[in-house]
Amino acid sequence: MQFSESWLRTFVNPDCSSDALAHLLTMAGLEVEAMEAAAPAFSGVLTAEILSVAKHSDADRLNVCQVDAGDGFPRQIVCGAPNAAVGLKVPCALPDAVLPGGFRIKVAKVRGVQSCGMLCSARELGISEDAAGLLELPADAPPGQSIRDFLDLDDRIHTLKLTPNRADCLSLVGIAREVAALTGAPLLLPQISEVAVTASPLQPRAVHLQAPAACPRYCGRIIRGANAKAPTPEWMRRRLSRGGLRSISALVDITNYVMLTLGQPLHAFDDARLSGDIQARMATPGEKLLLLNGQEVTLTDDVLVIADAAGAKAMAGVMGGAESAVSLETKDIFLESAFFAPAAIAGRARRYNFSSDAAHRYERGVDWENCRNALEYASALILDICGGAADAITHVAAEAHLPRRAVVRLRPPRLAKVLGMPFRAAEITEYLTRLALPFTRESTDFLVTPPSYRFDIKIEEDLIEEIARVHGYENLPAPEPKGELVMLPQPENRRTLAKLRQQIADRGYQEVINYAFVPEEQERDFAANAAPVRLANPIASQFAVLRSSLLGSLVDNLVANLKRKQSRVRLFELGRCFAYAGEDYRQPWRMAMLAYGAVLPEGWGRETRQVDFFDLKGDVESLFAPAELSFVRAAHCALHPGRAADIQLAGQTIGHIGELHPQWAQKYELPAAPVLCELELEPMTRAALPVHAEVSRFQPAIRDLAVLVDQSLPAHDILHGMRQQAPKQVCDIQLFDLYQGKGVPAGRKSLAFRIVIQDTQRTLSDADIDLAVSEITAYLEQHFQAQLRT
Repeated sequence: MQFSESWLRTFVNPDCSSDALAHLLTMAGLEVEAMEAAAPAFSGVLTAEILSVAKHSDADRLNVCQVDAGDGFPRQIVCGAPNAAVGLKVPCALPDAVLPGGFRIKVAKVRGVQSCGMLCSARELGISEDAAGLLELPADAPPGQSIRDFLDLDDRIHTLKLTPNRADCLSLVGIAREVAALTGAPLLLPQISEVAVTASPLQPRAVHLQAPAACPRYCGRIIRGANAKAPTPEWMRRRLSRGGLRSISALVDITNYVMLTLGQPLHAFDDARLSGDIQARMATPGEKLLLLNGQEVTLTDDVLVIADAAGAKAMAGVMGGAESAVSLETKDIFLESAFFAPAAIAGRARRYNFSSDAAHRYERGVDWENCRNALEYASALILDICGGAADAITHVAAEAHLPRRAVVRLRPPRLAKVLGMPFRAAEITEYLTRLALPFTRESTDFLVTPPSYRFDIKIEEDLIEEIARVHGYENLPAPEPKGELVMLPQPENRRTLAKLRQQIADRGYQEVINYAFVPEEQERDFAANAAPVRLANPIASQFAVLRSSLLGSLVDNLVANLKRKQSRVRLFELGRCFAYAGEDYRQPWRMAMLAYGAVLPEGWGRETRQVDFFDLKGDVESLFAPAELSFVRAAHCALHPGRAADIQLAGQTIGHIGELHPQWAQKYELPAAPVLCELELEPMTRAALPVHAEVSRFQPAIRDLAVLVDQSLPAHDILHGMRQQAPKQVCDIQLFDLYQGKGVPAGRKSLAFRIVIQDTQRTLSDADIDLAVSEITAYLEQHFQAQLRT
């Protein structure tokens, strides 16, 4: 909403500066987005009258003008404007005047003729871009008056950034009400009276509300014999321009002026182009209408139209039709002022890819009690400017469909609790009175009936907000918050996410945070998910589904890093995944890691090699230590068929690990395949409680045991079984060698284990040590058909 401050001050004139007024409105919730001067700074320019015009003796396009600048002494000014004429009132810059940009006027000779000043165009004064000729002033402009005063160029133009609930402030009267309430300054609203009705032998047009829920009130009036060619007064054109609207013609300008003043959109039809009665109805599907903007639209049955016997003439509350538009040849007009329900107007203009000031107001809510007043105000202006005679107003209303304002109860204790300070009854009474909110008392409560123009007051909190705005948000107390701090439990058997993140970062990985919505193709590639969770309203067409795996996002991050010449990449992410669980959804937390490139950063003292499965496996094992993980050969759609495994903890599968499938490495144009893993987050947050263990003071015994086993047996199963069945004196068993070749039968492999044996109470004898080794050997022979290798 854009408006002229000088226009506003004709309704309410508080004793404050422009800056203070802007701050006051902003703090009250009507944000002043911009404030600018109506014209740039300049001085020494007066109104003047051209007394005579003669051709320059040495230039075909120049004229020598005699000008009266109000001092009684004609001055000679050379001018090249094509519209210079005797009797024309124009701006005149006298010698020593300073124009915008710092241009100073001096007495000078132009082609040998002395020029004592300069006659100015609108562009030269910075008022507009019009440079076609001199700025023509009204004929009644008195010579010698400062042009800044005459055109009110010291005015300020404010632009409000209104929230959708404050439709009442889409007018000068609405803003004036706010300023009066905030400052206590007297409010001077336009005095509107009924215009005299000239008797007409013609029957006024009847109005039929065929869609009363969408149009519950309609007022119309015929004004006959108006002069559509009458010029719009300068003061009106100036206010329209500073309100963001251009001047079109007197009839259109008047309807726009009333809309800016009262907030009630109006529309003027050429009465000669209407036939029969006026109907407010829903459009017939497929019905076409050529609008004032030149756009032809095909209407649907949920679009409200104003029609006559021949068909639709206007899209109600949005834009009029070109067929029935007023022109400079119009003699009789049918003036419309109606209330259209916001739900019937909202979104209709956007559907057809345009907007209008009328739709902007109607879809937010217009005062339904103001229709007749606005029509009378516009009628008076038309009769005054364009002449003519007014018929009686045709007023039709469906009272049952008009909005109703429910009484809202305001409780002082609730007010004090929400705002943090008590208010006396006298203060509340004063604020409600200044806000023009009628009320009655019931005990200590206030029963408020919101006026028809306040669509935003429905509940008690709305009234509390109004009290806070008028009292001043900056005047509300701001006590320091007080509260008892409670130490949150931190169980030792749980690891925080912050600590987990730090552990992963300590292994050389960098955390990434990706969108949870991903391309559907990514879900098929990395999760084989044919039925992902779809978004009802995706932010972009390529992000249409929710992820069920973190792997695809990490591969995208890798691609982005490789494009930026990063040859060694270590990434991890903690985040939610999403999948259907019957009629409901599962949203598990997961952790994924990706490693690509060299194992270690490039350095002079070490050899480089590419990261592989076992490097990432070691990183994962370090995160679970001292718990032991099992890695079981498995297949996964995102991983290499022979280089992938399930990760198990205590017999439960908690994730998977492996090298990226060659198909996806080729598709995503990766020079080499990264290794990845994805795990459920909950098992990673478990932590083993510390348990005391006595440290032995006696020397350990170390024995190496090499056995031949079937080639297909996993070494992990053998090692795990040995640790479970070993005597209590066995402290540790590690696999340190794998051999296949000369001396080992085909289909067999040699595994060498290092066994550490130690007791906490005594030094073990050779017999004790041999007994422990023999028990382990017997277990291997019995369960794995192992043979000692000699």
